[in-house]
Amino acid sequence: MGRLVYINGKFVKEEEAYISIFDRGFLFSDAIYEVTAVIDKKLVSWEGHLNRLRYSLSELNIKFSYSDEELFSIHKKLIVQNKINEGLVYLQISRGKAERDFAFPKPEVEPTIVLFTQIKNLINNPKINFGSKVISSPDLRWGRTDIKTVQLLYASIMKQKALDLGKDDVWFENNKLITEGSSNNTFIISNNGTLITRSLSTKILPGITRKSILEYAKKANFNIEEKPFTIEDTKNAKEAFSCSSTTFIMPVVEIDDCKIGSGTPGKHTLELRKLYIKNVRKELI
Repeated sequence: MGRLVYINGKFVKEEEAYISIFDRGFLFSDAIYEVTAVIDKKLVSWEGHLNRLRYSLSELNIKFSYSDEELFSIHKKLIVQNKINEGLVYLQISRGKAERDFAFPKPEVEPTIVLFTQIKNLINNPKINFGSKVISSPDLRWGRTDIKTVQLLYASIMKQKALDLGKDDVWFENNKLITEGSSNNTFIISNNGTLITRSLSTKILPGITRKSILEYAKKANFNIEEKPFTIEDTKNAKEAFSCSSTTFIMPVVEIDDCKIGSGTPGKHTLELRKLYIKNVRKELI
């Protein structure tokens, strides 16, 4: 028996889940999504994901009637039914089904909502022991990456390019300044121990993990600066890492064939990862 998934008000087996070919998410990428991590059968940073979901819906003017309580209940049922001790819940909401037209449908149509789970090793990810090797690439994505839409083709193309080169990921740059990774926010740690990450704007996604890391690091008395940094800054940094809901904190040990620091996962990065996991576990729901 396959996974139980949720689609448009019903829990069904994954092999029975279908959407219309006229769905605007399929035709125009007119949809938003969230990915919430699961640890110990509970949701990580739920309120943060919920708030960002509402922001994305508002920015795209998608009218969505589900309450916060309804969304939480659906997430929890999928976790229980699919026996997810550790993994992810994926949520996607499109504007809905309508005749193909660039203009938004009038009158408004009912949004399409889809949720499914994935089992994933989050805490004991073996990749942490070796770190990630990245390439840099011009950031040619659309100009509103602060909205978590399903417009992920360019990121997917460049992620695949990195894999084809024997690397793990890509960090995007605009005017020589790092914006973010293919599906993650980016950090460096300077030689004096300062934690540096780009400040929020329409050029990067306001990562939920990013926000938590900054909160926990501040409480742990890390020196923090939210400012742009370059590829050269990254090459000359003591340590670097990326963060996301699917990896938490991932050490980055190389960029464009240049070792970062010792070329191994850094002490401060691993310390921050432990700090992050310890604190989010206190806030699971």
